[in-house]
Amino acid sequence: MKQLSKDAERKIAELQLAEQNLQNALLQKQRFQTELLEAENALKEIDSSEEVYKIVGNIMISKKKEDLKKELSSRKEIINIRIKSLEKEESKIKDKANTLQKEVIGEMKDE
Repeated sequence: MKQLSKDAERKIAELQLAEQNLQNALLQKQRFQTELLEAENALKEIDSSEEVYKIVGNIMISKKKEDLKKELSSRKEIINIRIKSLEKEESKIKDKANTLQKEVIGEMKDE
């Protein structure tokens, strides 16, 4: 079996790095989706509650419903922006990985 060229080896290393980056992006996205779900569930609970509280560190403090709703809605917006950003990053990484994979396969066929 022939040895791979230095360029092919470099591309394989880049492909492995891209796959690791993709995994990291997917894990981050999953964490943000969990946070988003928690915020949405908290907003639903606020509507059906008379009194609302917020946990800060090791204590629970009473909050006004409207203030907590605004805070959670703002958090949701931030999380959604982060998720969209990660989706764009994920798409770019996938495109780069596909390109690298095709190049490496092409080089392996040529050898």
